[in-house]
Amino acid sequence: MDEKVVVITGASAGIGAATAELLASRGMSVVLVARRKDALVRVAARCGARALATVADVGRREEVRRVVAEALARFGRMDVWVNNVGRGISRAPSELTDEDVDEVMRLNVKSALYGMQEVLPHFKAQGAGHVINVSSMLGRIPFATIRSAYCGAKHFLNALTATFRAEVQQTHPGIQVSLVSPPVVRTEFGLNALHGGPDSRQLPDSQSAEEVAAVIAEVIASRRADVYTRKGARDRVAGYYAAVGEDA
Repeated sequence: MDEKVVVITGASAGIGAATAELLASRGMSVVLVARRKDALVRVAARCGARALATVADVGRREEVRRVVAEALARFGRMDVWVNNVGRGISRAPSELTDEDVDEVMRLNVKSALYGMQEVLPHFKAQGAGHVINVSSMLGRIPFATIRSAYCGAKHFLNALTATFRAEVQQTHPGIQVSLVSPPVVRTEFGLNALHGGPDSRQLPDSQSAEEVAAVIAEVIASRRADVYTRKGARDRVAGYYAAVGEDA
């Protein structure tokens, strides 16, 4: 595990930064990707000499392609790609605009799709690789009305993850595609949501970014396909859909 090269998008803060620092502390090389140069450089400095900071907007395919090229130029290979970019939105479903939906899909779905597609040729060539997509409990249970478009985007990401895995493993079983679903995480996610929103750090039933990072590290080691970051979450999801079925 300590020799792996791991690309992490959304690495300038929150879950991405915590994951980068944890993996670097375990001897892995990390490629840190985000739009905010100053914050990204600070995280890279904490990760040490085996970190590469790459400023890019992964909601644009050509920039994801550049990240792949820069990672290979520096390290010669990639072993894990963590799609961690995401942004919330605070707007009821009846009020969503075309622009709202387009931006949420670009940041939460297209960014992951570009990562999966652009790293895939390299993984196929080396016969192994691992994509980890960071989703959300809102991608399982749409319990926050103001997060309507975000819930939809994460549901889309979950389906995309499962179908991408099924397709790739038909011919390349050494390539894994995993999904990680955290609850509310104590980061600036809520404050950074489109149209503003409640501070995620003040909401109940939350986890720290470090707790989620520890689960991501475990998924790299175990290569499990579908993982929740909090005990009991799977039962909560099953209970929600059982109740929906009873109502129907």
